[in-house]
Amino acid sequence: MTTGVRKLPAGFGRLWTAQTVSSLGDGVTHAALPLLALTLTRDPLALAVVTAAGTLPWLLFGVLGGALVDRWDRRRTMWVVDAARAVLLAIPAAAAALDVLSIALLAAVAFLLGLGGLFFDTAATAYLPDLLGRDPALLERANSRLRGTQTAASGFAGPPAGSALLALGRAVPLLADAVSFALSALLVRSLPAAPRPVPQARESLLRQARAGASYVFRDRLLLGLALRPAVGNVAFLAVETVLALFAHDRLGIGSFGFGLLLTAEATGGLLGAAIASFLGRRLGTGTALTCTAAVEGLAVLGLAAAPNPYVAGLALAVCGAGMGATMVLAPSLRQSIVPPQLMGRVASTSRMLAMCAAPFGAFLGGWLATAYDVRTPLYAAGGLLLAMTAVTATMTGNRRVEAALRAAAPADEPAQPDQPVLPAAREAVQERAVQGQ
Repeated sequence: MTTGVRKLPAGFGRLWTAQTVSSLGDGVTHAALPLLALTLTRDPLALAVVTAAGTLPWLLFGVLGGALVDRWDRRRTMWVVDAARAVLLAIPAAAAALDVLSIALLAAVAFLLGLGGLFFDTAATAYLPDLLGRDPALLERANSRLRGTQTAASGFAGPPAGSALLALGRAVPLLADAVSFALSALLVRSLPAAPRPVPQARESLLRQARAGASYVFRDRLLLGLALRPAVGNVAFLAVETVLALFAHDRLGIGSFGFGLLLTAEATGGLLGAAIASFLGRRLGTGTALTCTAAVEGLAVLGLAAAPNPYVAGLALAVCGAGMGATMVLAPSLRQSIVPPQLMGRVASTSRMLAMCAAPFGAFLGGWLATAYDVRTPLYAAGGLLLAMTAVTATMTGNRRVEAALRAAAPADEPAQPDQPVLPAAREAVQERAVQGQ
């Protein structure tokens, strides 16, 4: 579907700033929480509990959270959640200052922060299409900027800042993140109001949640978009589990060199996010998604076969670029074609599938490295990514993408001569939206 080139609205600048500030605070806490836990215990199981607690909300409440977001005012949800997270972080900060911090408290805080992240991220995903008028081109540009600054803030600037602030005192990084949430809440509070979701009376929350999940699984395009990160998480967690050991044993590099490898991957992610819109215009969104998936798989195979750290760094940078582009194109497409009243549930269902897949990848990587050698998980991950590319290529192809965009277009939008509107397809989408399928 061809759309006119328009400027991003002023409100997007405030949302972008809010998410950048919040991402910087997230990066600070991401580094500080494990280090704080390490000052309390050396028990690996206890440390794992703190790490895992932050992911549990997605596993336990992912689809239900999306159903709640589809009932609530999205802008209000975002600023209230960030204000609550700012207050929440004051509790462990006070406990650290009073020297009564504990693993149990850190795990509880990590869980509640993760729960807040579930609601904020889902609401932000659902709010953005309303802010940008569901324009696919604007959504790609906006997601490219959001993804790029999120990577820079939480991946580059946040973690070292968290480590540095921790040296000033155990409460300092927590207070810094609290300030970031408070600023984000103020900025989001100033955003323009979006239309309230259409209420679906006399339906239970569980029924609405089930309808959102069913909508994803019954639509081949949305299912293909959901399978990409789910299968990708299995592969990437298999790699991540053994990457440090691979770098030490096979590449002969130490902690500093390993940090550089991760920086190379993050740098590639920034590049991928920056060129995502160009790839979508040049190749078509469906073909671009297939190409980025293939690039990720080939890059992981290249990493497995890397004879030295330089080739490994290049492979990780290429893989990061593929991931960065995918994480702009796929959400933008989803935001363009999903009915507004289902957006929260569809987004949370896709995210939950990805989160549930991650532990399987970690187990797979550890088992393959133990049973065979440290390269085996990387080869298996590369093969899995390429197999996933072949399976989802037709599910997310250009023809299916264009048909979905035409079906989701407003009824008064003129069709392009070479892209006639499909009335039957549009009627089917509208009927499913009304039924809350």
